[in-house]
Amino acid sequence: MAYLRASSRLARLPVATRQQRCFSAAVPLRVTSPFANEPAGPTVKTSSIPGPLNQQAVKDLSKVFDTRSTNMLADYTKSKGNYIMDLDGNEFLDVYAQIASIPIGYNNPALHKAAVSEEMVSALINRPALGNFPSHEWANILETGILTVAPKGLDQVFTGMSGSDANETAYKAAFMWRRQQERGGANIEFTEEEIASSMVNQAPGSPQLSILSFKSAFHGRLFGSLSTTRSKPIHKLDIPAFDWPQAIFPLLKYPLEDHVVENKKAEEEALADVERLITTHHLPPCAVVVEPIQSEGGDNHASPAFFQGLRTLTKKHNVLLIVDEVQTGVGATGKFWAHDHWNLDTPPDIVTFSKKAQTAGYYFGNPELRPNKPYRQFNTWMGDPARAILFRAIIKEIERLDLVKHTAETGAYLYSGIERLAGKYPHEFLNLRGKGQGTFIAFDSPRRDEFLKKAKTVGINIGGSGERAVRLRPMLIFQKHHADILLEAMEKVVKS
Repeated sequence: MAYLRASSRLARLPVATRQQRCFSAAVPLRVTSPFANEPAGPTVKTSSIPGPLNQQAVKDLSKVFDTRSTNMLADYTKSKGNYIMDLDGNEFLDVYAQIASIPIGYNNPALHKAAVSEEMVSALINRPALGNFPSHEWANILETGILTVAPKGLDQVFTGMSGSDANETAYKAAFMWRRQQERGGANIEFTEEEIASSMVNQAPGSPQLSILSFKSAFHGRLFGSLSTTRSKPIHKLDIPAFDWPQAIFPLLKYPLEDHVVENKKAEEEALADVERLITTHHLPPCAVVVEPIQSEGGDNHASPAFFQGLRTLTKKHNVLLIVDEVQTGVGATGKFWAHDHWNLDTPPDIVTFSKKAQTAGYYFGNPELRPNKPYRQFNTWMGDPARAILFRAIIKEIERLDLVKHTAETGAYLYSGIERLAGKYPHEFLNLRGKGQGTFIAFDSPRRDEFLKKAKTVGINIGGSGERAVRLRPMLIFQKHHADILLEAMEKVVKS
């Protein structure tokens, strides 16, 4: 089944410093390329982006598929490492990486090897309904993969299909945990009233409880997760939502060192708002969900002290802390999990994950977060063994190449470069943030959408967030020479 506890011998392993090598074990790592045959730099062949072949392909696709959100059509057979190629032969340095979802490069040989293994073939063609018919290998797949990187203090996992799914099931676990407490324990049976009222969506079977989230948050597009999403109206319009509370998220001023007093006050006010809502909202929150860095909402940061205060409040009021690491997890911030930067005294209750993991789910430690009966947290697939096998291969490459440490170092180099650009073009690079957070860096642009469009013309695929943020989401194999290419390209964009 999809829940599994990590054995003590497979608790989260320290990553030893290793000499970096090429992804082909027979070829040593070169400074110019972590992939054999990765382009030396971007190539733009067409006078307009998208080019004619891409334009025609989008037109053909639009006959059978909604292409209005299409960024570009890619040729993944020719994309390599940090570079994505379109149908016209344009090669872009990709610092958006499928919305932060590609961890170790396009067409990575280690992942190809995992993909063609007999274990993967079996997982793909005999895809099990994990809750009923898990493979005899499922425990081993989890223990040698997902659970080796479990956040400190969380030794069990529930696997899912996507980031939204991970958050939805985490919310369900929180509600069931709360009601189980209120009944007096896991052994107390449901009443006839609870059973009957749940069928008509009424209390007590459908309890009047909530999940507290923050303004500008993004937690997914399904019904529960969408009710906690507060970033863009386009996600929410016309969709019925739960009457759940949202707290203030502290909007820090930059540079941080020049606004210490104001930022401390903003965080204190946000924490006070959280406590007010926990104690007074008409639908009592049983959990608080928070992103370590609000990603879709504009790359909004808060200090470790803020999150430490949030953990203190959730413990004080017996409310679960759910940390949404869907976009921040798996090394991008220079730590495997972004909440590792917080130095919490006690770990979060639940940590959700997806994107760079190429699978999804949530970690937890408290056995009471398992529902007291089977089928309460259940669906046909409950995740995908094939994707869990892929994540295991990703983890091994991250450890072999020490990519978390590498990302921390490359991020510091990249941040310094953007800082120099901000000094040179102070009206183009505003509110630079992400120092000490690996390559999870962002800045505000007064002409953001134009910036993103022009970046394509100089061979850079880059994304935005919020109303005016340019966000960087390079892969873990991004190196200093890639940073130099990116910095030169960004200067060309702001000068044009």
